[in-house]
Order: sequence, then C-alpha cells, then structure tokens
Amino acid sequence: MSLAFKLDYLGTAFHGWQRQPGIPTVQAALEDAFSALTGQHVPFIGCGRTDAGVHARSYIAAARTACLIPLAKLPLAMNAKLPQDISIREAYLVDDQFHPVFSCNTKEYTYTIHNGRVRNPFYKDRALFVPAELNYPAMCTCAQEFLGKHDFSAMRTLGSNVKTTVREIYAVELSRQDALIHIRIRANGFLYNMARTMAGTLLYAGLGKLMPGDISAILTEKNRSAAGPTLEAHGLCMTGVWYSEPYAVLSTAQDQF
Repeated sequence: MSLAFKLDYLGTAFHGWQRQPGIPTVQAALEDAFSALTGQHVPFIGCGRTDAGVHARSYIAAARTACLIPLAKLPLAMNAKLPQDISIREAYLVDDQFHPVFSCNTKEYTYTIHNGRVRNPFYKDRALFVPAELNYPAMCTCAQEFLGKHDFSAMRTLGSNVKTTVREIYAVELSRQDALIHIRIRANGFLYNMARTMAGTLLYAGLGKLMPGDISAILTEKNRSAAGPTLEAHGLCMTGVWYSEPYAVLSTAQDQF
C-alpha cells in the first residue's frame, strides 16, 4: 500500500531534503525513523528538494510499505523516533498512482525579511535581517510583474537539468507585520533557487535599485545579472502545496510563524 505524510520541519540542522552520504537530511531522518519503528527499509519520496537551511510547513512525502500500524497512531509513533525539528501531522492512505511531485499542481514558498534597526535573536534562522530602510509600496508594485507565465531563466541558479524554464506564477503577495515582511509566491512549479532570487529581486526594488518595469524587462531579456541576489536559505519556507482530486485532502497552506 502507499502512504502519504503531511509534515513540518525546521531546515536549519539539515542539508536539505534529499538523502546524502554522511550528512543529516530530512529524507534520511524519515527513512531511518520508519525503519527503527517498523523494521522496514523503504524510500520516502518528497514533494520538493528543499535546499540546506530551508524550512517547510505542509510538506508532503510518500512511501510504499506493508506497515500495519493504524494511520491514526502512525504520526505519533513516527514522531517518537524523529528529531524534534521534524514533526508528522497526518498520515493518509493513497493509491499507487499518487506521486508527491507529479500529482501536485501548485506550490507556495514564503520568504521572510526582518526589516528593523536591531537584530532580533528570536528570528535567527527564520528570517533575513535587513536593517536598511525598504520602500515597501515599491516592492508590492514590482511584485505584480512576476504574475503570469514567463521564462524564469533570469531567476534561477544553474545546477539542475529541466526541460523548460517556463513557469506560471499565480500569486505574489506581500504582507507586513511590524518589522517582518512576508513574500508569498504561488506557482505551478519552481526552478532551482527561483523563489530566493525572486525575493532578492524584490529586495532590490525595496532598496531603490530596481524601478517599476525593470522586472518585466529582466524576464524578457533573461538577464540574470540584472536581477537581485539569491537570498540566504534560512529566510525561505515552503508554506503550501495543492493537489487535485482524489488527493485534495493533502492540500494545505500555512503561515510561516
């Protein structure tokens, strides 16, 4: 049978999702915990390969297993074996056609900037500290230039092979809560480091380094050097994934904090 797991994790201590020899990863932690619990060594497939230091709320992973533990008890049993920075919220029975990546139609990432004069230690590893004054209205205006279907070559880091660099952005929503600026990006998919580079480009807009219309030109010209920097990983969190029927129960979205 196939199981899907809905989980949250803080990525600070992990080198991303994918298992790698000799270093801690989220996939390795899940597989090792499941093996310790059931005696079964099965691979877990995740809904995205988050980078080292990136967090996730509402992450979906799946595994094919003959586990006999009741679904209602499986999350608590797994959590007892997992490190405290990973927590499984729910477990679901799915059919063998389900795939966390290919069955997913929408993903959302949220990048958080702490825009204040004094560093707040409670935001360490959760938000990028930017003490410079930011033009928040300019960031909101420029964010709308990302909407729609574009070639996002200018918003990625080389390092992965993809069939196409075209992606469709459904929403870019900015919100400000005191000193925190949240940049929520919803799309049909993301290229390598795309969300972090989009956030960096909006940061440049807030710093006055980019003007309205510049992002549209950057996308059209595929000019990576004109875009903003790829911001640090610790400010990024996967905050939503959406699935169509019959897997819609797995869909969820969460605030980062």
